[in-house]
Amino acid sequence: MSDLAELQQRLGHQFRDENLLRLALTHPSVAHEQNTAILHNQRLEFLGDAVLGLVLSRQLYEQFPGADEGLLTKSRAKLVNAGSLAAHGRALKLGAHLILSRGEENTGGRERASALADAFEALLGAIFLDGGFEAAREFLLREFSAAIGESGARPGIDNPKGELQELLQARSPTAPDYQTVSATGPDHDRMFECVVQHEGIELAHGHGKSKKAAESDAALAALIKLRAENSA
Repeated sequence: MSDLAELQQRLGHQFRDENLLRLALTHPSVAHEQNTAILHNQRLEFLGDAVLGLVLSRQLYEQFPGADEGLLTKSRAKLVNAGSLAAHGRALKLGAHLILSRGEENTGGRERASALADAFEALLGAIFLDGGFEAAREFLLREFSAAIGESGARPGIDNPKGELQELLQARSPTAPDYQTVSATGPDHDRMFECVVQHEGIELAHGHGKSKKAAESDAALAALIKLRAENSA
């Protein structure tokens, strides 16, 4: 099995035009080193960036109907930052397939975060051209499903408890109160349910594999609810 065949298996997309795949993997340093008009992946990167933004924006919009524009924007930014895209490129082992100049190769270009992030976006652009929007969308949702669905990270809040407390402090000095409602399952696979209240009023419930995770999930649900009410 060729290297490109193995890569396409990891991608879950079989290219009809493998030249698009090779182009997505061609780093700009090749053209710079040879000082010629060799095609490289920057144009595909431009296209992939647009597809990435559209697909993830739609997914976040549909998956989190209670989240306002600011929350959705923050979530999308977290998903598409260079570090995140480089991590996806690294997981797909794109570095081993990059077509680099000798200088880039000798200075660690295969593991350079910027090169991996750019190649990931270029690869997405190539999948879009080769298979259409639906193929690109399916690829992206497979890649980002865990990040989007992870309760502690959705949608785009790093510290839900801290942000909820900050929001509530604008109304009252009373801190939110978290209480564990239930703990089910065997010791090695517990599931906790938590409720968050403020001044005796129940705001939201949350679930998680630990009390801390359940509290974070409850805080996130409360944040989404309160922000939706504020924007109504």
